[in-house]
Amino acid sequence: MRNFQEALSKNPLRTKTDLEEALVDLVTPIYECMAQQGTPGRVHLGNSGAVYTQEKSDIEGFLRTLWGLGPLFSQEEACLRYPKLFQQANAGIVAGTTPTSQEYWGKLHDYDQLFVEMGALASYLIFTKPIFWDRLTPREQTNLFDWLNQINQHTIPKTNWLFFRILVNTFFEMAALPFVETTLLADQEEIERYYLADGWYFDGYENQIDYYIPFGMQYYGLLYSVLTCRSQCPYQFSYRQRAATFAQSFKQWFTKTGAALPFGRSLTYRFAQSSFFAVGAFADIEYEGFTKNEGKYLLLQNMRYWFRQPIFTQEGFLSIGYAYPNLNMAEGYNAPGSPYWAFKNFCVLAIPADAEFWTLEEQVSTFAPQVRNPHSRMLLVHNQEGTELQAFTAGQHSHEHAHGNAKYEKFVYSTTFGFSVPKATVLLKQGAYDNTLAISEGQTDFKTAFGYEAFAIEDDYVYSRWRPYEQVIIETFVIPMYPWHLRYHRIQTDRRLQLVNGSFAAPADGTAFSSKEGTFYQSSVGCVGIKTFATHQEGTLLMPEPNTNLLYSRTVIPQVSKTVLAGQQEWLVACLGNAFSDQIPPFDVTITADKITMSQGDQRKTIQLNY
Repeated sequence: MRNFQEALSKNPLRTKTDLEEALVDLVTPIYECMAQQGTPGRVHLGNSGAVYTQEKSDIEGFLRTLWGLGPLFSQEEACLRYPKLFQQANAGIVAGTTPTSQEYWGKLHDYDQLFVEMGALASYLIFTKPIFWDRLTPREQTNLFDWLNQINQHTIPKTNWLFFRILVNTFFEMAALPFVETTLLADQEEIERYYLADGWYFDGYENQIDYYIPFGMQYYGLLYSVLTCRSQCPYQFSYRQRAATFAQSFKQWFTKTGAALPFGRSLTYRFAQSSFFAVGAFADIEYEGFTKNEGKYLLLQNMRYWFRQPIFTQEGFLSIGYAYPNLNMAEGYNAPGSPYWAFKNFCVLAIPADAEFWTLEEQVSTFAPQVRNPHSRMLLVHNQEGTELQAFTAGQHSHEHAHGNAKYEKFVYSTTFGFSVPKATVLLKQGAYDNTLAISEGQTDFKTAFGYEAFAIEDDYVYSRWRPYEQVIIETFVIPMYPWHLRYHRIQTDRRLQLVNGSFAAPADGTAFSSKEGTFYQSSVGCVGIKTFATHQEGTLLMPEPNTNLLYSRTVIPQVSKTVLAGQQEWLVACLGNAFSDQIPPFDVTITADKITMSQGDQRKTIQLNY
């Protein structure tokens, strides 16, 4: 029996055959399970729950495979190479859309989760139209149309979901099926409202800028620009132009190792992080200030990174989690089949074997040492080797998803040290407060920033102001000087408070030590630490609850505490996150009026504070 996980970890991902084999290795355990269960069109991959029913979770597990199988079977030779997979996919679609079938996917309601899965199904139908749709009986075609057309008869969120209706109606138009053109145009016009600049959108919520921009708004726009049968569409050109610009800044979310920034929600989709570069290749985008070779490298290197991680269940399914199986970090809409959203990367399999993409040499990316991105509200810092990214952010906010404050509102996010999400907020070890300021009126029940009154992303620092209690205001300046960064807090309070500053989390596999520079932990992936500038404050090392960090199941967090009384105070803390190094460069700081001067060895930096 083939060991699919081992095969994936050893797959070099160099050729079209390699990518095809990777997809088959990922999908085969699912389809074998579906065959054993005898349920075409749905597959039960696990018992964890989601905000939608178990039945819809099982349907999702099947439909999400179509993101990869559609491009694969767009060329008839692949159908001949994998006849069983092709037959299973088609049989599942027919069973799911036949009202008299036991596996019928059912009547839907407003905001139904299965409207999301229609994007994959519509794309599959477009990719495989001559060899699937055109060979269906009239009754089977009518059943499929009737089921899909429910998306035109119900309310859906005004977010990236609009693209799923666009894709459904794009298929209807291609197949000469009835649809309301004004709905298609209205959806596209609504999406235009979400456009910012430089290729960046927001996804329905202006303060939430995350991977839904590359693997949502950008991905679907480019996919539509290729799959539509319209020769004159007012949005095709703008989607392509925006993608050409977007690549320049989005590439800064990656490192040379293939690791991408862990930030925001839906991180269980894993290698969908690089799906923008896949659809860019499929659409054959001519980028601005960015090469196709570089896009190929970022796509494949990211996938190589993920296939080396322990992200599979014993059955060979992609697990819920990030770098390891982890339900603690999941959103409510993460069902056992949800991780297969990552199959969107396989749109490259629709690129013909003789196309330029398959012979392009991968070009290793270079990254800016420090670059400001106002649209994602980030100051992005790479180390000299390009192997570590730290993203300093403020002003992001997710108001309805699990662990929103941890996923969007920490001071910094790291590709090497990850970030942590709490199990509870009563004790510090439950909160796992890395790279944030935790506040309490006692020794328990801590809170962190959740919504800012003001923020700014400057070229050299990030500023934020938030109000944890009615008469408490905390202003923070975070100033990077890699591998250190400085946190300067200005605190105005009407009560006594306990403050805890946490540094980077590191895997609990190393050695703790202290020096005149602070408290440190040397781990297998680098050195983390914390330094204060007051003689009476000493750092400590916290071992939080397991399975709180996205990258490592057991971690250590350097932290320092401070008690403040009513009035106005200032607090300086420096945090170290030196990836893949055991070096601790000397670090010092002086403050004069509205200027901060930092020194690190021979380096010196003076920052003018404008707030």
